[in-house]
Amino acid sequence: MWNNCNIKDHSSDSCGSAGFVKQIVSKVDQTSASNAIDVPAISAGGLVQRGARGPLRRFLRVFIHFFSYHLILSRRSIRTIRAARFHLRVRPTVFHPSVFLSSEYFAEYLDGLDLSGKSVADIGTGSGVLALAAARAGATEVLALDINPNAALSALENAHANGLGDRVTVACMNLLAALPPLPLFDVILSSPPKHAGEPRDLADRGWHAGPYRDVAALFEQARERLKPDGCLYVMLSSDSDLDLLGRLINKAGFRARLAYERSFFIESMILYELRT
Repeated sequence: MWNNCNIKDHSSDSCGSAGFVKQIVSKVDQTSASNAIDVPAISAGGLVQRGARGPLRRFLRVFIHFFSYHLILSRRSIRTIRAARFHLRVRPTVFHPSVFLSSEYFAEYLDGLDLSGKSVADIGTGSGVLALAAARAGATEVLALDINPNAALSALENAHANGLGDRVTVACMNLLAALPPLPLFDVILSSPPKHAGEPRDLADRGWHAGPYRDVAALFEQARERLKPDGCLYVMLSSDSDLDLLGRLINKAGFRARLAYERSFFIESMILYELRT
């Protein structure tokens, strides 16, 4: 059983540099964020690059990001929303699950699983919507992790607001690096940043992975903390570099199976089940 983190809310609703910074009793390991990706050329682990990547698609991606960043990602107010049948408070710099639909698609898939008695970790939890969905699917213990302290506080607030605070614990850390070797998890969930490129700021880290520095260590860390029969569910995009991510998956010793795919407009959200 994980102990609940001691989170102090300094309760300003503005998004200044220390506006509502939380004190979360957990060590934040930033090592992987500074390491470049260096992966040998091996097979792509079952991931198939999707969609054309012509100039029109690139233009549309830049156009969508420009408006998403300025109108949604960099907002300075707390939003109260409904997503995946949960009532959620989404603080500034936290990925907005009712606008960016990958989280709702992922939660919809989790609703079809039986996680009764399982221990689950949600890496990059954001608003906590996937952690809540895992608890709703029966998970006994859910650990929600995010490097963004605003996200950690949102996830904690939302767990309690939706009556799941007894099963969802929240910590602020980079991936799984600051966790002790035990306990191991039955299931790990992650919907990491989908796009290469340097993030402008904290708010943009939910979109750009810098380029994939922020998720380079995800698969090996997850492999070390899964039970022998456990699995990792990771949601990627047709705009992600699936060749590179496939090599990272293969390097960590996982086999990939396509679990779910949902297409809209110019992009597909692709959920993979990874097992050793």
